[in-house]
Amino acid sequence: MRTGLSKDLIARVLGAAPKYTLDELEEKFPARNLADGAMVTRFAPSPTGYMHIGGLYGALIDCKLAQQSGGVFMLRIEDTDTKREVMDAVKIIEASMDRFGLNYNNDEKYGPYYQSKRKDIYHSVVAHLLENGLAYPCFLTADDMEKIRDNQKAAGFATGIYGEFARDRDLTDAEIIAYLDKGLIPSIRLYSMGNPEQRIFCKDAVRGSIGFPENNEDIVLIKSNDGLPTYHFAHLCDDHFMRTTHVIRGEEWLPSLPLHVQLFRMMGWTAPLYIHTSTIDKIDDESGKQRKLSKRKDPEANVAFFLEAGWPVESVIEYLGNIAASGYEEAKMKGQVKSFWDYEMRAKKIPMSGALFDMKKLEWWAKEFIGALSVPELVARVVTWANEYGTETNRMQVADIDYLTGVLGIERDNPKRVRKDFVTWSQTLENVAFFWDELFVPSTEYEFNKDALRAFLETYNPADDKDTWWAKIVAIAERTGVKNGDVAMNLRVALSGRTNTPDLYSIMSVMGGERVKQRVQNAIEA
Repeated sequence: MRTGLSKDLIARVLGAAPKYTLDELEEKFPARNLADGAMVTRFAPSPTGYMHIGGLYGALIDCKLAQQSGGVFMLRIEDTDTKREVMDAVKIIEASMDRFGLNYNNDEKYGPYYQSKRKDIYHSVVAHLLENGLAYPCFLTADDMEKIRDNQKAAGFATGIYGEFARDRDLTDAEIIAYLDKGLIPSIRLYSMGNPEQRIFCKDAVRGSIGFPENNEDIVLIKSNDGLPTYHFAHLCDDHFMRTTHVIRGEEWLPSLPLHVQLFRMMGWTAPLYIHTSTIDKIDDESGKQRKLSKRKDPEANVAFFLEAGWPVESVIEYLGNIAASGYEEAKMKGQVKSFWDYEMRAKKIPMSGALFDMKKLEWWAKEFIGALSVPELVARVVTWANEYGTETNRMQVADIDYLTGVLGIERDNPKRVRKDFVTWSQTLENVAFFWDELFVPSTEYEFNKDALRAFLETYNPADDKDTWWAKIVAIAERTGVKNGDVAMNLRVALSGRTNTPDLYSIMSVMGGERVKQRVQNAIEA
């Protein structure tokens, strides 16, 4: 450990004296008053693009574990990488959380929740490290570090600023002042005492204790260009002072675990319990092999895809919840729980192998969800989607609410035999498009029995009940020498252009007499 800097020199290095002492920060952000076992979790995305389905998966686990334990779920925006920040990305994140029902509780007492607004906290903590010889100002330029990397590669060494390659690791006060007098602004680096030949054991809540080589790299804690922290240092300060108990993150962060544990131990703070989840994969259409969902190749990687295509957000949550919690689907099918939010999820049972995102399985969850909706709920969902995301044609379909209610209400009055042919709101409107004359596509292949159709028009009465209507169908079959089903199929195709539809009598009842007669007449004339 090097000799610490004086308070005056720290103020020069940081550009100002630190605002807080560590004791003042501990008092400012006290331990949370929660019951034993309550989890404090956070979803901490960077505003660098759209909301990824893997992010939604992690946020769901965060939210669920906090909710069921009586804890707190936070949304923290990690916006310290200003070069990669995308305009409106935060709005997209917040809107996605809201649309998918992931309710977070950002108590002002532990804020702010934008890392860019927590600079005073980071500088106060790093001042403590500088004072105690656990960090140092580093004046290496980008060119300096590139030369160091080139030399390391040429010599076969691991790249990075460590040991003999950490030029400024043991600068004297006079040397530091000389650099500052030249107007140079340093980054602040960790003074690492780690030895990669020794192992550090870190606990993952699911994987158990894992051994890693100790970190010996003097990582940057505070950047020189903007005075903001790197991810690693911000993670340390925020999770401690926000009193995070569990960090759920993707397995790609597993190599960072020894560094983060090292930082917590260096500060004398208790590290949160880490859970590293598997990545969301899919089967590649071309190779047939399992691979990570790609932002470039896979539209379903973006959660906006599910909103725009009209997937019920609840079904997406149900499906992701089923990936995260083994045993949920079985409990759901047995009627033990109504939704994922009712299921008691166990952190230790989160699967560690690559989770496959299967669109066919998602379709099943969507059909189950839509099938359980009442007709008014179904109509409301379809109307809302059409007005927000639908085409002009979709908006035409939902303009007459009474007609739409009749269309979507067909065969939904029998709880023991619920229709499960609707998957998304867009597919729902496409499925019933034939009910609108503007969208009706007559069959050009079906060979109509025009005698049967003429006989139908002679006896058709829109006021007939179903038994009377069917009796007439039977009579027409006898009169024309065909089967009852053949007469019904002729009518079905004449009215819908399809051979497979819901209940024919219900279709006629919803369409109304004039539309039925006109379509049958058109089929005869065709």
